[in-house]
Amino acid sequence: MSLADLATVALRRVDPETAHGLAIKGLKAGFGPRDAASDTILATTLAGLALPNCLGLAAGFDKDAEVPDAMLAAGFGFVECGTVTPIPQAGNPRPRLFRLTQDRAVINRMGFNNRGLEAFAARLAGRRRTGVVGANLGANKDATDRVADYVAGLTRLTGLCDYFTVNVSSPNTPGLRNLQSKDALDELLGRLAQARTGATPVFLKVAPDLNDWEIADIAGAVAQHGFDGIIVSNTTLARPETLTSPDRGEAGGLSGAPLTALSTDVLRRFREAAPGMTLIGAGGVASGADAYAKIRAGASAVQLYSALVYEGPGLIGRIKRELAALLRADGFASVDAARGTG
Repeated sequence: MSLADLATVALRRVDPETAHGLAIKGLKAGFGPRDAASDTILATTLAGLALPNCLGLAAGFDKDAEVPDAMLAAGFGFVECGTVTPIPQAGNPRPRLFRLTQDRAVINRMGFNNRGLEAFAARLAGRRRTGVVGANLGANKDATDRVADYVAGLTRLTGLCDYFTVNVSSPNTPGLRNLQSKDALDELLGRLAQARTGATPVFLKVAPDLNDWEIADIAGAVAQHGFDGIIVSNTTLARPETLTSPDRGEAGGLSGAPLTALSTDVLRRFREAAPGMTLIGAGGVASGADAYAKIRAGASAVQLYSALVYEGPGLIGRIKRELAALLRADGFASVDAARGTG
């Protein structure tokens, strides 16, 4: 077991939000793992962005763009920072982050806690730009015009990041998921399209709790307004009967192993609703097999976060090795060749 993995074990003995803060501090101090090598079979292109491998860090881990380069050095092919809102906000009261250890899951109701757009922009401006880093955009809880918040984030960060994600699917800001409805989404994407300058890709991040009509409407709106793809998915409000951990009844979004099958199914349904659309698979990725299933379901790349809580940073290299072996075992020469074949 590496020192980084030993640190993960130690951090699980303290409150999860405290542990997360300590992990960020350690990474900022240079104590992160180094595993940037990737098998060439995992290289891919995502909306024009060349990635050394298709495994990305999902938003939520690095809310304030403090350690993107450290996470790239740890082996991720791309890193998504945020969610960032125009004005700093404290988020919901603590405790708001819960480990469901028996279920290999996490429940969070963080509420977009972050230090705000200007601090986020300053950190991105100061980095070396040696790898692909995205910015996950949100709206302040008390905003009178939430669409304007997304426009502000897009405008301020253009030129400082490699792609944007429009997060309308967090369950922890009241009313935010309403932006996924047809009329609200059309207004949001329309105003963002008017504000776009340049060719920076923009993705929409959606919930897993969608029916087929909603999937069709969302896919249609993304295509109509010329956006680059969809991230499927955010956390779920569902509580499977299989959950056994003491904190399973806490309010918030559920992520981790119980989300794997649901998010992959919704991903496949988006592929069927919008053939050819670029999709990123997120939700419950904890192994090469999980990543492979999402690629076969239609994902061009995958993201993870919650599994790191239990497996530590050594998981990154393990997933890459397992995924490369699975691709070769089935005769695929690349991630692109396997995409959508399941």
